[in-house]
Amino acid sequence: MERRQLEYFVAIVENGGFTHAARALRVAQPSLSRAIGRLERELGVALFHRVGRNAVLSSAGELVAERARLVLRDLDALRAAARTVGSGAAGRVDVAATSSSALEPVISTIAALREHSPGVLVSTSSALSATEVVAMVLQGRCEVGVCGNAERPAGPGLIAHHLRDEEFLLVAPPGTVLGADGTVTRDDLRGMRFVVTKQATAARALFDRIAEEVGGLQMATEVGDRSVVLPMVLRGIGVSLVPDGWTELAQLRAPPSTGSCRGSGSRSAGPPFRPDHTGDPGVRGHDARTHR
Repeated sequence: MERRQLEYFVAIVENGGFTHAARALRVAQPSLSRAIGRLERELGVALFHRVGRNAVLSSAGELVAERARLVLRDLDALRAAARTVGSGAAGRVDVAATSSSALEPVISTIAALREHSPGVLVSTSSALSATEVVAMVLQGRCEVGVCGNAERPAGPGLIAHHLRDEEFLLVAPPGTVLGADGTVTRDDLRGMRFVVTKQATAARALFDRIAEEVGGLQMATEVGDRSVVLPMVLRGIGVSLVPDGWTELAQLRAPPSTGSCRGSGSRSAGPPFRPDHTGDPGVRGHDARTHR
């Protein structure tokens, strides 16, 4: 069995077929087919079911795909380890993260790693939810996952570490006046229109819980791409709940005339207010990695 066979196989899985994989790898499709044929004979199983002109991953193929990703990653780690002798740490780390975690603590961690081990390349991949982060790690698509989750992530061979507790802040359009001493109570939220993310995010779960308990909260719009939340708030479409990792970004995006809202409830609300979470469990931030 050769490394190239595994690389070809994983490429077919991730590109959705032989044709797209051949194009991505820049190899002739017959060469790709022959390599997979040899791999199937060596393993003694069919990795794909041929359905018309399409190739559908078999049950055995699904298992081999996960293992193949791990083998390829371990081979890369072995090569990187050999290169570190006398030259410091080197190599690549693939990280899956939700959008809030990708800001913090991922950015700070990458910055610290860059100072300590400049030879290590960090590649990040976005995920919509903590569930997707865990799945990406378990499938071998990433070595490390960072996500916010009320429950400790679990899975076969998974090691989870608590990194920090995550708070949520309320960001509101410039000119909004609410709260006192930089704190917003649930009663202050009644009647507000919110920019919310789609289901399966911690921010949406918090909004739904508060909306059920307080009442009178309205959804101005529901977005699938969380990167548009702050621009929508700044355009006056509504307020929104965002993780505290967005604090610096929210303050940078606020108009120059807007002052900090911490410590004063009478200023414009471009930067974030801190909601009163009395009775709400905190959202815990975890990273998850496979143990091999």
